Amino acid sequence: MPPCGSSWRLKKKTDLSQVLDPCTDEPPGGHGYGTNTICMFLRLVMSGVSLRGVPRVLAVLAEAFDLSLEIPHWTTGRLWLMRLGHAMLTMPLKKAKDWAWLADHSVQIGQEKGLAIVGVRLRDLPKRGEPLQQQDLHLIAWVPRKSWTRPEVDEALEQATRRSGVPRVIVSDHGVDVAGGVSLFQERHPHTADIYDLKHKAACVMKHRLEKEPRWREFQRQIGQTRCAVQQTEMAFLTPPAPKPKARFMNLERQLAWAEGVQEILREAPPQVDRWVRPERLQEKVGWLKEFVAPVAEWSEWQQVVNTSVAFVNRQGIYRGAAKELRQQLPRKFAHCTTATLAKELVRFVAVQARQAKSGERLPGSTEILESCFGKMKELEKQQSRGGFTHFMVSFGALLAETTAKVVDAALKHSHTQDVYRWCNEQLGITVFGQRKLAFANGATKPG
Repeated sequence: MPPCGSSWRLKKKTDLSQVLDPCTDEPPGGHGYGTNTICMFLRLVMSGVSLRGVPRVLAVLAEAFDLSLEIPHWTTGRLWLMRLGHAMLTMPLKKAKDWAWLADHSVQIGQEKGLAIVGVRLRDLPKRGEPLQQQDLHLIAWVPRKSWTRPEVDEALEQATRRSGVPRVIVSDHGVDVAGGVSLFQERHPHTADIYDLKHKAACVMKHRLEKEPRWREFQRQIGQTRCAVQQTEMAFLTPPAPKPKARFMNLERQLAWAEGVQEILREAPPQVDRWVRPERLQEKVGWLKEFVAPVAEWSEWQQVVNTSVAFVNRQGIYRGAAKELRQQLPRKFAHCTTATLAKELVRFVAVQARQAKSGERLPGSTEILESCFGKMKELEKQQSRGGFTHFMVSFGALLAETTAKVVDAALKHSHTQDVYRWCNEQLGITVFGQRKLAFANGATKPG
C-alpha cells in the first residue's frame, strides 16, 4: 500500500531515476537534498523502516536501479522528521468554532509527561461508519512538563486556543488532571462540550465490577503462576498473555480469549496437542481452568458488549439518537443478567454524553486514534522510548503530516534547524538521556 499523501507513484524503472535524479530533484530552499529524496526517506520511516535502516534501503534501490543517488545519513533524516514535526506544531491553523480536540498525556520514564492536543474540524469528520485516521488530525499543542495540575492543564488548553480558536468539544480519558483542567476551561468557555472517551469509561466500569470479584482475583493469580510454570517447557505454546502494566482493564480480551481456547483444548484436545503434551501434564498445568468455565463465559460476554459499544462510538461518534442506535446494535437477550445490566449502563452513558450535541451535530467520542499516535511515536523512537523523552519528541507532529512534496517543501522552509533546537531547549531542557551521558561521562573516558 502506498504511503498516505503520495504525490507520485512509480510505474516503471525509469520513473524512479527521474524522481530521484539529483539534477532534477530540486532541494527546498538552500537544502542539500532534493524534496523527492526527502519525501522518500520520510515515507520509509513512516512505513516502519528504522532511521538507521533507511540509508541501507536507499543504497539497495540505488544499486538495483543503477541510480546516481546521494544517500543521506540517518541523522540527517532524523532532523528532517524533527523539522517536519516542529512545522506541524507551529505553522498557522484556520481558527474556527467547530474544532474538536482530543487531549491525552503520553508518559515515558522520568518525570516528563507530554500533553498532546490534536484536532479535527467537525465538518471534516469521516462519514458515519468510518473511524478517525491520523491523516484527519492536526496537531494543536504538544507540551512536556514534569508534573501536571488542573490549573496547568487549563493554562495549556487556553494557550492552545491561539492556534485554532476555542473548540466546540474536548474529548479526553477523564484523568483527574485533564478532566479538572477541562472543567476550569469550561468556566470561561461554556460553549465547549466535554466528552468522556467511552473506552476509558468502559474500562472503569469493568474494573469496578471485577475488582470486587474473588473469582477474578483467583483467576489472575492462577494465570500468573501458569505463565511462570509453562513458558520454558514443552507447553510454551499455551503460555497465557502477560497482563498489561497499565490500563489492564482496557486489555482483558487477550486473556479471556486464551482462557476460552485452553478450555476448549481441555474438553477435546486436537491430536497434535496430544502428541506434544501428555494429557496428565496438560491437566496438571492448566486443568484449573475447568473451575472457571462459567465465570470466563460471563466475563467474555461483558467484553463483547464493551467491544461493540466502543466500536460503535469510534465509528459513529456522539449525536442525538446515538444511544438508541447503539442499543439496536447489541443483542436483545444475554446469557447473563449481569451483562444486560452492563449494556444498560453503557447505553445510558452514551445517552448522557449525547445531550451535549446540538440537533444535527455529530461529535467524536473516542481518543483511540490519539493513543494510536502515541504508539506510533514509540515505534519511531525504537529503544529511545525506554529512556524518557528526548529532543526527538518534537517529531510527534510528523505523524500527522502528509509527506507530499508540497507539504514537505513548505515545512522545511518554515522550520529550520535552529528553530527545532530552540524549542527542545525551551520545552525539555536537559533530558534523562542527557543526564545519563553526563553522569557516566567520567567512567566512559577512562582508559582500558
